[in-house]
Amino acid sequence: MKATYIDYKDTNGFSKTLLAYVDNDPLLAPFAGNRPDLEGFAKQLRSKTGKTDRGLLVERLKHQYGNLLERQPEVAANITALHHEQTFTVTTGHQLNIFTGPLYFIFKIATAIRLAQDLKEAFPGYNFVPVYWMATEDHDFAEINHTRLQGKKISWEAETQGATGRMKTASIGDAVRQYQNFLGLSGNSSKLAKLMEEAYLGQDNLAAATRYLVNGLFGQYGLVIMDADDPSLKKHFAPLIEQDIIGEYSHRQIDRTSAALKAAGFSTQVHAREINFFYLTDVFRERIVKLDDGRYEVLHQGIYFTEGELKAEIHQHPERFSPNVVMRPLYQEMVLPNLAYIGGGAEIVYWLQLKGSFQHYGVEFPILVPRNSAMVTDDTMAVKILRLDLTFKSIFKDSDDLKKEYVRRHTKHKLNLNDEWMELKAIFGKLRLRAHKIDPSLGPSTDAVKARLKKAINNLEKKLLKADKRNHEDALIQIDRIKEKLFPGGVLQERSENMGLLYVKHGDKLISELIHHFNPLDFKFTILY
Repeated sequence: MKATYIDYKDTNGFSKTLLAYVDNDPLLAPFAGNRPDLEGFAKQLRSKTGKTDRGLLVERLKHQYGNLLERQPEVAANITALHHEQTFTVTTGHQLNIFTGPLYFIFKIATAIRLAQDLKEAFPGYNFVPVYWMATEDHDFAEINHTRLQGKKISWEAETQGATGRMKTASIGDAVRQYQNFLGLSGNSSKLAKLMEEAYLGQDNLAAATRYLVNGLFGQYGLVIMDADDPSLKKHFAPLIEQDIIGEYSHRQIDRTSAALKAAGFSTQVHAREINFFYLTDVFRERIVKLDDGRYEVLHQGIYFTEGELKAEIHQHPERFSPNVVMRPLYQEMVLPNLAYIGGGAEIVYWLQLKGSFQHYGVEFPILVPRNSAMVTDDTMAVKILRLDLTFKSIFKDSDDLKKEYVRRHTKHKLNLNDEWMELKAIFGKLRLRAHKIDPSLGPSTDAVKARLKKAINNLEKKLLKADKRNHEDALIQIDRIKEKLFPGGVLQERSENMGLLYVKHGDKLISELIHHFNPLDFKFTILY
């Protein structure tokens, strides 16, 4: 594959806050950690050493993987390496989208792998392990129960209220078969269909299925997959769970940081509650709230605790306390010897709201690295774009703007009336002067007539352009087709389409080419073809 790179600001797909972060806007410096560059990583390496219970981490990872480690020596070696103080992680996280969900799921992981490789080259005395942190405790099943192939939605219909990672996969068979049927018949389609079947029909729950699938795609690169829904890891986190529920420290810290971000002119992404933990069982995940009488309630479940009872519950059953979106990062950074978090635009924004909470608990804030964004196409599409006198940069413009520009470049007629309007403006200058001599109050009337005529001229220009479009109908249809192919449903390909058909076309090379062409610290949009 070949690659071309485009500045994020030229894609019109990223928030003001993310663009400011990428451009190192000094207004964001108080909210971020070390910069995502080699100098920043050198600082992070020095500050992170000696702050992780590596023995616990390695033991739990080996337990979570079980026999799967015997089939993946690269992963086994990376887990063993985590025993050593010279080994650090770079982490990305995501929900358990079935069949990997939209393309950015695999883009995140490919970014983590490439960054680990780049850091090893820059700092050969250390080891760097890419980690995918599975959001197994998330309970929003509607966000993950579907994927799209060429616009067709494939869904897993099931009832759930608890953590999605604990969901049994017994009822996913129909969705698996629909997905397999869409892949067609080829060596690559058979390989992917088999992997999907082994993952979802051969594993007991969604967490195990996702681990099996992601390991099948990325295991050869040493990717370590972490399940946070782990009693032993939660026990390690329990002191902070108690402090934050009782003291509501994160709520106050995040509120202050959010207000400061807004005052600096930036948007925020998440809202911190007074208590940022859920109570988790096999059948529900519900918020914990504090009542006026000092007791704590698990919403909608009729479960109440006094402060003493709550503390006892945290220490006896820490696995029942599930962090929400603003506390999960603290949990992650306490468990892992982590240097950087790789996230999408919205994730980077909400991490910027969290630094005060990290500082309160004395936990090292990671370097924030925007994941690589990309579009995968082919030479045929590249030729079509070239023939239409377009570029990979220009296709990010709105379809109507692209068509107008095309017609103006290729028309045989003059479609703008600028010269004529300049002549009319001169005439109106004379008319206004004459009217003023007769009666100074007639000036506004003259201006009103001029404004109406300008509007009429603009409308006439639009009609001329519209009429000439019919002379370029075939080309304009091609522009629509290119836009729909590369921006299905009007959004970036990575936010809609699944990787399945791209894998059928390219096989394992799809993953290797993503890793090869991504440059995580360059902050460019990548187009592969």
